[in-house]
Amino acid sequence: MKKVIATTSAPGAIGPYSQAIDTGTFVYASGQIPLDPATGNIPEGIEAQTAQSLANVCAILDAAGLTVANVVKTTVFLSDMANFGAMNEVYGKVFTEPYPARSAVAVRELPKGVLVEIEVIAVR
Repeated sequence: MKKVIATTSAPGAIGPYSQAIDTGTFVYASGQIPLDPATGNIPEGIEAQTAQSLANVCAILDAAGLTVANVVKTTVFLSDMANFGAMNEVYGKVFTEPYPARSAVAVRELPKGVLVEIEVIAVR
């Protein structure tokens, strides 16, 4: 079983991909950049961008009937590893123990020149 999860409370897919796919057991959410779905704006700074990316993740999880408590794995893509500490502060306010497994990597560039992109895998 493969069900598409889509919500207008998070940025829509701008290519041949889904916001998330629900397999019945797992929900795989595509990476979320810090684009405000209501305004199309991108906030300034790593803290605000992390918060918006996570808000987008939460909106997708909500559309799937889940919360961050269901998240078992995250991947954080940073345009600069120097932003890791500030991202981690915001991230730590959203996720609580037991924390999901996580990878955090620096990449050369992210869509629209943003500083962070976050994807998650959640379990029912």
